[in-house]
Amino acid sequence: MQLEDKVAIVTGSSLGIGRAIAVTFGEEGASVAINYRSHPEEGEEAVQEIEKGGGKAISVKADVSEPEEVKDLIQKTVQEFGRLDIMINNAGIEQKMPFLDTPLEVWEKVISVNLTGVWIGCQEAALQMVSQGDGGRIINVSSVHEDLPMTTNATYCAAKGGLRMLMRTIAVELAPHGITVNNIAPGAVETPINRNLDEHPEQRQELLSEIPLGRIGHPEEIASLAVYLASDASSYSTGSTFFVDGGMMRQAGSL
Repeated sequence: MQLEDKVAIVTGSSLGIGRAIAVTFGEEGASVAINYRSHPEEGEEAVQEIEKGGGKAISVKADVSEPEEVKDLIQKTVQEFGRLDIMINNAGIEQKMPFLDTPLEVWEKVISVNLTGVWIGCQEAALQMVSQGDGGRIINVSSVHEDLPMTTNATYCAAKGGLRMLMRTIAVELAPHGITVNNIAPGAVETPINRNLDEHPEQRQELLSEIPLGRIGHPEEIASLAVYLASDASSYSTGSTFFVDGGMMRQAGSL
């Protein structure tokens, strides 16, 4: 087991990529805090899935854009498991619309979760790790859109672009404390956020034409990389974005 005796928080882990990461961490020996915002039954289902595999987990409600709720998430995790070794900032939202039609409140909502929420999670987790004195791992789930533009999605792309520089900067600041900071940048992945593709086969085919490997990824493929970055195997990796996109970054827009 690559994460035996480690304690992890995975934000937004009741569904999708976050849930796959949390479950895989449980399989690898970590004690995991599941985080949900509005559906406690989904958080509890994730806990049960981890426990069914012999792992340890708790479920904690928190809106990542609210500092006090993030502090509570970390406090409850430490109270239950004794420490915090790994922070996965995964929670995110998306609201597509043309730039000229986007109201300020949509910008503020997306930025508050996708960028400010990650800032809060990184800072609170790092404070806990520094107080423990033996390092840690911070991993942010970003997107290919931290580099790749996407029309009708300016708010999301701006948040993910900001997340790239946040990660790079704090990786340098936190390195003396033995804390590594990296981003995972998925491409197209089969999650609830992409469920609309099932209703629009022409959009799915257009998307697939931009992916050299010719398929959409699976949440478990993101989770495998998260395990590596959370483990001792990645101890010399910090300040980098790791793309998991089927080659999309090398082909998008080239056809």
